[in-house]
Amino acid sequence: TLHNGEIDYDILADEIEKNIDKPVIINVNIGTTVKGAVDNLDRILRVLNNLNIPRERYHIHCDGALFAMMMPFVDFAPEISFRKPIDSIAVSGHKMLGCPMPCGVTIARKEHVKKVEQRIDYLNSVDTTIMGSRNGQAALYLWYSLRKKGLSGIKRDVIHCMETAQYLRNKLTKAGFTARLNDLSSTVVLERPMDDKLIKRWQLACEEDIAHVVVMPNVTKDKIDLFIEELEACREEHGRMKPKRKESPLSKLASSAWGGNVAAPVGDFKSA
Repeated sequence: TLHNGEIDYDILADEIEKNIDKPVIINVNIGTTVKGAVDNLDRILRVLNNLNIPRERYHIHCDGALFAMMMPFVDFAPEISFRKPIDSIAVSGHKMLGCPMPCGVTIARKEHVKKVEQRIDYLNSVDTTIMGSRNGQAALYLWYSLRKKGLSGIKRDVIHCMETAQYLRNKLTKAGFTARLNDLSSTVVLERPMDDKLIKRWQLACEEDIAHVVVMPNVTKDKIDLFIEELEACREEHGRMKPKRKESPLSKLASSAWGGNVAAPVGDFKSA
């Protein structure tokens, strides 16, 4: 992947060309887990077109877990739709919509659904689920959330998340912490705090020498200000995280490929 978490399009093209005799299955991320990166679907389609891969020789799944529920409400964002040659898309219901149990929705083209459907005689119906069952309560929560928020409510939540994520990134950078935010994302990636107690208190998800904050509708600027205060106190007592190796996640945050300003990673803050 690229330093910002997107798929490396040049490597993708090289690998497809090296395996030109094989069908292509591509998972397009609409918001990666750690960095919130969104793969460029149109660029991937250009790669396939430039290599003359016919439509029947590739399958594209769009993993939209969190951000696919947000991107339609971001002005001038790329379009992900079945008007383009994709085959399926999945979104989570327990993230942006806030359902109280893990759940999601997968939409696929009918020709693919027919390959897994089974006729159930005693139901006098056709089952198109993978596991043969589904949680009816989760579907009810999804319906309730959509009805309660409406399009205007979801858009309001999305704007709040995007603006608050920018506020967090800017506050971290101004305070001298290494922090990044992808353009189409509400996930702020930062250097991992040195104190595990702070990580546990704020429930930070960590990967090696970085952590991330997924800004959701419940995150306010007051919460962010308190978080920054505690982060600064942690730095005073414990110093700052050093990159664990040359190509560690933290060292990649300093890459100019992200664009914009960034506070460079350092070793011990007190001696910096």
